[in-house]
Amino acid sequence: MQIIAALAGRLNKNFPERCSFGTDARKAVQYPSMAPEKKTTVEIFADGACSGNPGIGGFGAILRSGAKELELGGFEAMTTNNRMELLGVITALEALRKPCAVTVTTDSKYVVQGMTEWISGWLRNGWRNSQKKEVMNRDLWERLLAAAQPHTIQWRWIKGHNGHKENERCDCLAQEQISICRKRMLK
Repeated sequence: MQIIAALAGRLNKNFPERCSFGTDARKAVQYPSMAPEKKTTVEIFADGACSGNPGIGGFGAILRSGAKELELGGFEAMTTNNRMELLGVITALEALRKPCAVTVTTDSKYVVQGMTEWISGWLRNGWRNSQKKEVMNRDLWERLLAAAQPHTIQWRWIKGHNGHKENERCDCLAQEQISICRKRMLK
């Protein structure tokens, strides 16, 4: 899988230190406080796409904290749409290096319902669904759980291809990643 950080060279300058993308924050003296530290608020918008299902897939994500923004994308040569939807969110959450208050907005009911309704049953039933079958994409669900664990997350579903600016941008990023994958496969 290929992952691209659109602003890779400027991450430390373009995102809050308390929620940086793996860069070393400036050293600062920290004093203990009785009040809990307020978590940085981050909005994540993510989308996945697949040309054929299964087929070449791509995903795109936008991370936003205040006026600062980062776009991420990636692709796989043979995958499914659901896997790309999951990877868009996973990649965005994995980019966060400190616990944050996150709102994840996606057009994937699969991702939202998976994290808000189904996951507790899957864990309770040893990664078996209500039909007693193995949960599909377990590897990515486990990765998503690990990536989500340090954060406080609000999951928000929106209708896709309905004029939502960030969702449309994420879809464009995902489609661009599919094109990049196709070009690399031709080389």
